[in-house]
Amino acid sequence: MLRLALYQPDIPQNAGTMLRLAACLGVAVEIIEPAGFDVSDRHLRRSGLDYLDHVAITRHRSYAAFDAWRREAGIRLVLATTAGSVPYTTHAFADGDCLMVGRESAGVPEAVHADADARVAIPMRAGLRSLNVAVAAGMMLGEALRQTGGLAGPWPAPGAVG
Repeated sequence: MLRLALYQPDIPQNAGTMLRLAACLGVAVEIIEPAGFDVSDRHLRRSGLDYLDHVAITRHRSYAAFDAWRREAGIRLVLATTAGSVPYTTHAFADGDCLMVGRESAGVPEAVHADADARVAIPMRAGLRSLNVAVAAGMMLGEALRQTGGLAGPWPAPGAVG
């Protein structure tokens, strides 16, 4: 199963969007604290609506705790970053990867960059800084799931109401 790690998220609405995305795509979520808002179930429910019952969420008290957990589990960390050296569409994702997005306000520190097994970027027009973190997460998860067969369906028949 693929995982999405939210590194110290700043904006509850973006976190809620990514939780909903993860629920719909069948992706587990790792929330790395501290966050810029209260990440209690009550507050996450407000931003994640009724989708929280459909997503596996693990909270990590710190990046160090998250990193120790993922290394012990043998999980490869793929960092989404504007400083990435590989376009996300050419990176070879594997089942079990953990895709990490950084804080909306500051990304991730250099130590996290150094710990990542891969650093991937979304190619963009020159002169523009970055996409919304939830949009970037959606694009990368879609590609990772496509590559790993995670979007195999079953799908309703064309034209069916679902």
